Amino acid sequence: MHPQLRVRSVFTMALFGLIGNDRQLAAQEYSGRESASERAARQRRESYHRNAVKADRQGQAWEDAERARQDRGGWWRTR
Repeated sequence: MHPQLRVRSVFTMALFGLIGNDRQLAAQEYSGRESASERAARQRRESYHRNAVKADRQGQAWEDAERARQDRGGWWRTR
């Protein structure tokens, strides 16, 4: 950031009384809303859950196919 712009922004913040209470303003503005980090964590958990369900289904399908193959008499008879 250019030094002059930084001075102007600090002056503007001081003019409007924003120095020192930025955390209070943020807490008022975002209270009750999900933060970006909370949203990312929730999405990771949901993604893991979806992938786990998919892997469980694939594993069950493989198990069913393997059981059917064994019931037919072995590997050499399925070729």
